[in-house]
This record gives sequence, structure tokens and C-alpha cells, in this order.
Amino acid sequence: MAEAGVIDVEVAWARDGQVQSFALQLQAGATVADALAAAAQRSGQMLGAEQDVGIWGRQQPRNTILADGDRVELYQPLKVDPKKARRERFAKQGARRAGLFSRRRPQSKQGYGA
Repeated sequence: MAEAGVIDVEVAWARDGQVQSFALQLQAGATVADALAAAAQRSGQMLGAEQDVGIWGRQQPRNTILADGDRVELYQPLKVDPKKARRERFAKQGARRAGLFSRRRPQSKQGYGA
């Protein structure tokens, strides 16, 4: 439990496929930017100046004031659009081997599964 005027915050990010995180104690009224600066100083790594950030999975601006117990997360940009990746996977597998068309009962309508 934190002292009066101090909040406990966790900062987490992914680097090389591994999640790294730091538990920090900051002054009440600290912002997301303050937490990132403290984590960068403690870790010795430059934390994404351009990356999107959020609190508990919801994107937030860097001037958001933190509450006790918040988890600040740095988000990496997507390498491939998920919709495009799904379309490419579907095209590679073929329409008869994927999705709704993969298994059909004899005499059933097209698009309906088993």
C-alpha cells in the first residue's frame, strides 16, 4: 500500500517478444508521461516517444493523470492489418478448406456447418 501522496503504478511494454514491466511509486497527480519518464530512467531504455500508450488496455493521452494501481502500457504498431492477414490466409487455404465451408453435411445448404 502506498503512503499518503504517493501512488503505485506499473509500466509495461514488449521488447523482442518479451514483456518488461516496472513497478513505480510516483507522486499523486503524476501523468502517463511522468510514469514513462521514470520507467525509462530506471530501465535505461528509451521508451517510445511516438508509440501509443494506454491504461489497462484503453488508449489514453500522455497528459492523463494516473490513479493508484494503474498499469501504463506502451503499444507497438501492427505489422500487418488483421483484416488483410485474414483475407490472405483465407485465399491461401482456399474457400473449401476454411471457415463456414470447411465441413458440410450431405444435403445441407452451402455455408452451413455440420
